[in-house]
Amino acid sequence: MSKSELSGKVQTVLGVINPDELGITLMHEHLLLDITCYFYESEYASVRSFKDIPFKPELTSKSYELYVHHLDGGRMYDESETIQEVTAYKNSGGNSLVDTTSIGIGRDPLGLARISRATSLNIIMGSSYYVTNSHPENMDQKTESQITNEIIGDITIGVKDTNIRSGIIGEVGNFWPLTKNEIKVLLASGKAQKETGAPITIHSGLGDDAPMGILNHLIRGGAKPTNCILGHLDTAIQSTLHFIELAKTGCYLEFDIFGWENTGMFMDDVINMPNDGGRLEKIIFLIENGFEDQIVIAQDVCRKWHLSRNGGKGYDHILNNIVPRMEKIGISESQINKLLVKNPAKALAFE
Repeated sequence: MSKSELSGKVQTVLGVINPDELGITLMHEHLLLDITCYFYESEYASVRSFKDIPFKPELTSKSYELYVHHLDGGRMYDESETIQEVTAYKNSGGNSLVDTTSIGIGRDPLGLARISRATSLNIIMGSSYYVTNSHPENMDQKTESQITNEIIGDITIGVKDTNIRSGIIGEVGNFWPLTKNEIKVLLASGKAQKETGAPITIHSGLGDDAPMGILNHLIRGGAKPTNCILGHLDTAIQSTLHFIELAKTGCYLEFDIFGWENTGMFMDDVINMPNDGGRLEKIIFLIENGFEDQIVIAQDVCRKWHLSRNGGKGYDHILNNIVPRMEKIGISESQINKLLVKNPAKALAFE
């Protein structure tokens, strides 16, 4: 597919559609995934005992302690389980979602296509690379041009020999400060956007300066801020001034970890994990400052303990629990429609 053929369209794993066909859209989820790149060995024997055991629902209560110390909790391999879970979102009124699984964390084009057919959900698949510790062993040797061409191929031809094409660049993974290879990937992703018109979605590092710093590298590569989605702003930014500065670039502002309270987010002094009420306060702040056309939302389901069957909030949390809260606290129906329908349709359309 050429840039001109994709312009103004959205590319799903089953083909190209018009933006107005998306309907209610979650902008940052994972259906099939291996996020064990975050695993590291605990110094404590009692925690090490959990390393290799299969996930069981009762481990959800230990998700905070085991977030980076239990391998199977970060492996979402079961298509039938995913279909059952994501069907709850479909039955609650959902129409589409972005699977932001990028290269290195188990991206599965054929699996996503099967899930899309089974659920009748529009699924947009990612490209580019995740954080440094998920990169391939030869990442130091990969050139910026090689990475750019990989991404362009995923979008215009398809991933490897599957003929299934990515519809978004990302989630492009970043720590903060950025590593050398993460900067290389950001520049390559910006160049790939310039060549294809594809939107970019970002896994932001933690720190008030991180999202803007990341966006500046994308711009250096040739990306347009208005075609970029800055994710994980729930935790990445604490300062209201930094929110305003980022919003003024015209990029999309993503609050994508709804329902994550007490479900295993590793924390340190840098992170202030808000609850869903805190997320809504930040969204209201941005709406009141005139940025309602740039806000998108999601739940970032990426661990087994996030699934409904295991005691997590699942894929339907926003529709069943957050939308009613939005209505009660004064977010209007038209504003909710922007967050769930209009803004995703704009953000996912190729330029």
